[in-house]
Amino acid sequence: MWVVLFHFHFTPLPGVAEVVDVLGPLITAGALGVDLFFVLSGFVIAYTYLDKLGPRVRARATARFLWARACRVWPVYLLVLHVFGVWLIARATLGGDEVIAFQSVQPVLDVGQYLQQLVLVQLWDDPRFDGASWVGSTWSISAEWLAYLLFPVAALVLHRMRGLPVVVLACGSSLLMVPMTWAYLATGSPYFPWSWLVRILCGFGAGALAYLAVRKLPRTSTALRTASAIAAVLPIVLAGGLLLGELAGPGRGGAVIVLFPVLVAALAVADRGPAMLLSTPALVYGGRVSYGLYLVHIPLFEVYWLALERYSLLAPHTALAHVVGVQVLLATLGVAALTYRFVEEPSRRGLRALTPAVERLPIRTAVALGILRARPLTLPDVGASSDGALATAAARFAAKRRARAAGWLDEPLPQPRHAASATRPATLAAALVKAQRRRAAHRSELDLWADYERAEYIRGNYLHAGN
Repeated sequence: MWVVLFHFHFTPLPGVAEVVDVLGPLITAGALGVDLFFVLSGFVIAYTYLDKLGPRVRARATARFLWARACRVWPVYLLVLHVFGVWLIARATLGGDEVIAFQSVQPVLDVGQYLQQLVLVQLWDDPRFDGASWVGSTWSISAEWLAYLLFPVAALVLHRMRGLPVVVLACGSSLLMVPMTWAYLATGSPYFPWSWLVRILCGFGAGALAYLAVRKLPRTSTALRTASAIAAVLPIVLAGGLLLGELAGPGRGGAVIVLFPVLVAALAVADRGPAMLLSTPALVYGGRVSYGLYLVHIPLFEVYWLALERYSLLAPHTALAHVVGVQVLLATLGVAALTYRFVEEPSRRGLRALTPAVERLPIRTAVALGILRARPLTLPDVGASSDGALATAAARFAAKRRARAAGWLDEPLPQPRHAASATRPATLAAALVKAQRRRAAHRSELDLWADYERAEYIRGNYLHAGN
């Protein structure tokens, strides 16, 4: 919402200008919301995936991570990109002037740019993000996608830093915010060549280090109270810093960016205050639809801004223009909720169902390119005796499990049958009687292995418990 209000303050209405005069940098510094998002994103991604990716490089784990990120990012992005792309083409064809978007640098509409927008790499070869994206705000999504691609490698380093003292990790997190802090102090602006790269790498890295510091903190009552107090005070400090910074010079208040990792870390530990407010159902739902909100608000604003220019009925001094402006601002929330309900979440679930095939894709690609050789799966024969059959069945089962984990085997793993039913727990007598009624000579090796696991379960859960 901070970023949305920042973009809306460019609306040429007297009422909007009056609100901005009162709130000042609390609105005009809303671009800092992107940096706060980068820090939060680094924290959340490290929290969710560091232990899965950090120990070593694994093709399947990396593919699973990247696919999960694509399932989250792409569906709504592709929808907004194509709908707004049609709008830009219509303006370029029918508009009669060279201005097709409300950006300082006009986006280029050609096949090459479309392909870059499609795979979210449009920003990577551009030192400035102005005009790089058809939907102006999606430059940060392109930057975020770069961070996702780099994270599996960064996780190897971060995972080995987890043993460092909390103070070292916390200081490292704050130091990563120094480049952008200095930019605000020196020039009052976060915009310089390749500033987008500094913002994503430093912000994302600061969030990841903040997570490493938080995970080492003992959850004592003192730590919880301290974190809750910091989380309650910091928003006031940030607002005061933005307001007081203007006294030193335009934009200087943006130096409060150095406190973003502290804010995110404090909210992660706190058990009262703002953390509880953010845990309410309404704000949790706001978090769910926030990605859609970030994507749809610029297209809606651009349609409204063009209407203000073209129709005298919506002249800036009219009451109707202000009423419609408020409706457009509220409509961003409604459209975001609709995209989440009907596009984002259904698409994410459907694409995530394809995860097993995507996990095997790197290995199959390597085999197809001749980088790896397909390993032949040799299974030992089942022995003649019952004891030999059980031991060999266990070896065959283990071989199939290893082949399946490596991606060479596609057949599903049969679930072992347990002595317990869905409504009745097994007893030792019932389990033994049921096991004695089965003869190993007439059963498959996987069934024999299931019996072996069941016997271990009975021994561990009944005999040792004195049942």
